[in-house]
Amino acid sequence: MFAYIAAGVFGFALLLDLFDSDLGAPDLFNWNTLLLIGLLCLSLYLAGVGRAPGGGGGRWRGRRPGRG
Repeated sequence: MFAYIAAGVFGFALLLDLFDSDLGAPDLFNWNTLLLIGLLCLSLYLAGVGRAPGGGGGRWRGRRPGRG
C-alpha cells in the first residue's frame, strides 16, 4: 500500500515539475517536501509496515514444487 502511495506522490511531483506549477502554495507543494513524503512512504513499505500478518501471501494453490 505504501509503495502505491509513494508512486502517486512521485508522479504528482513529476507532473508539478513538468508543468512548472506550485498550485499557489509554494511552501506546501515544493519539490523537496514531495520527495521526502515519497521517500517516507517507500521506506515504510520496505520496512514491512502495513502488510498483513504472516506475510499476507495467502494460501498457495496448485502443486508444490518437488512433490511428485
